Amino acid sequence: MNKKLFMILFFGCFGMASEIFFVAFTHAFNGAGIYGEPIWSLTGKTYVWMFPIYALIPIVAGFVFEKVGSLHVILRLLIYTTLIFTVEFITGFLLEQITGKCPWEYTTGWHIMGYIRLDFTPAWMFFSFIIERLYWMIDKRFT
Repeated sequence: MNKKLFMILFFGCFGMASEIFFVAFTHAFNGAGIYGEPIWSLTGKTYVWMFPIYALIPIVAGFVFEKVGSLHVILRLLIYTTLIFTVEFITGFLLEQITGKCPWEYTTGWHIMGYIRLDFTPAWMFFSFIIERLYWMIDKRFT
């Protein structure tokens, strides 16, 4: 399997798995289970729509990682988070236009039009840090 295809599949799956864990732990922390499940069940969820969105990571991020790699880590993470918010807003808007509904429709927290939640910035920065490390680790393994 070539490197780009592997990375697309890997980051699509990794992103969805990360989202399931994040949703489960966020709901547990907030003291509210989902789907009528008890909090301790740690039930999480994601959307099939998220696979192609997360699969964009090696296509877009590889270029970005190379351009900003010499910057301080905090500045890089802010750039990555801004990129994530941009992709999340655009894809949420497009999905709503195409399907009539944005799957994630934020109604709580500091959200913008229900498409992005600014209070998730620290989580997205942490996610970006992990993604950057994984990207370079996989990239080195395939060279």
